[in-house]
Amino acid sequence: MNPEKAMDWLEKHPDVESVRAAVVDLNGVWRGKRLPIAQARKALTEGTRMPMSISTVDIWGTDTDNNPLVFDSGDADGFARPTERGMLQMDWTARPTAMIPLDMWQEDGSPSPVDPRRVLAGVLESYKVAGLTPVTAMELEFYLTDPAGKRPISPRSPVTDRRLHGDSVLSIDELDHFEAFFADVYHACDTHDVTVDAAISENGAGQFEVNLLHCDDPMKSADDATFFKRFVKGIARKHGFAASFMAKPYLDRAGNGLHVHFSVLDADGNNIFNNGTDEGSDSLLYAVRGLMDAMPESGLIFAPHLNSYRRMAPGAHAPTGICWGYENRTAAIRIPGGPPEARRIEHRVAGADANPYLVLAAILGAALEGIEAVRKPVEPIIGDAYSHDLPQLSSDWTHAIDLFETGKTNASIYPELMTKVFVLAKRQELGVFAARMTDFEIATYLEVV
Repeated sequence: MNPEKAMDWLEKHPDVESVRAAVVDLNGVWRGKRLPIAQARKALTEGTRMPMSISTVDIWGTDTDNNPLVFDSGDADGFARPTERGMLQMDWTARPTAMIPLDMWQEDGSPSPVDPRRVLAGVLESYKVAGLTPVTAMELEFYLTDPAGKRPISPRSPVTDRRLHGDSVLSIDELDHFEAFFADVYHACDTHDVTVDAAISENGAGQFEVNLLHCDDPMKSADDATFFKRFVKGIARKHGFAASFMAKPYLDRAGNGLHVHFSVLDADGNNIFNNGTDEGSDSLLYAVRGLMDAMPESGLIFAPHLNSYRRMAPGAHAPTGICWGYENRTAAIRIPGGPPEARRIEHRVAGADANPYLVLAAILGAALEGIEAVRKPVEPIIGDAYSHDLPQLSSDWTHAIDLFETGKTNASIYPELMTKVFVLAKRQELGVFAARMTDFEIATYLEVV
């Protein structure tokens, strides 16, 4: 980032009273500090010191047990440096504020092996060495809810004041009712170069999907998805709603997905997935094979939380079988139709609760492995994938953690330390949930057994 450009932005926004200097942790959660304007200028030019372990805390922000970044090093600081994206205005807070997106670097100037942004940068460097450029886009689903209750409740229409109650996929009226909210989201995205495309109402009451445009800079794509989630949550509060990217906020409604579309360009800018046919090139098939081979062990990236596995159920609009197909939305990997020059892969496994940087690292890393291994996949699936006997994605969180820890492809995608601390954080998260006894458990067993 050009510090002078960011300084100029602050000069043009004298109403901004403080900034948030923050990194994204392995769970995709922003963590950092509030800085007065005088210190913000220093952070823009010199960065700011934060514990290296900030990237590795669990979902509650608690240090993980046996984390080598905490106990072996004395919880040493690293440098959090501004990214190239500049300042993000946050006009939904009580007082005018902005955010400086940061990523983490070690004391010696090398990238942090546990910062998700730097993990993705390592995968993109492998593409650069191979003379290839990924072109990526993401689709994100979320629910607007009424924040009044402890459990999610569908919102009231700002037009009719009636609570939404039914699924209304592709409803123009539902979009129109929430026009003020969407206008503010699109304005924030436009202001900060987050390239949004179409918005649609989805299968659940109050559920929407927004597409982010294709970009030949996957880091920007991951930034855009992460910023978009923050904008949606903040602006929803401004309009009296809550917004949730939770994978399955309602048991009886569709879950929230994060779908990734990507193609790959060679050094001359040609799409290597395009051979002029509807089927696509051998390189496309090799990439599909790489994705399928790595899918079991990378499942924890796509479904990182307890609730993630409620989405991974047959017939619930989320893939459960490891398969691929042409124009088939029941498949984990879909090859969309369209003109051959736009031939691409859609990866449909991740939930919207996943970390966009790690999702792209997992997908692009596995695809490159496949391209370089030159192996073709099994035949594409035809028809309803749920009705076929297929190898299954893990539906068990414990098993997914074990597969991630020992995955062979993962060892070539993620730094060893990142794998270790991510597994520690997930096992700690699992342990906290396992230690809780629900009212339903007590009611079931207390006087019966």
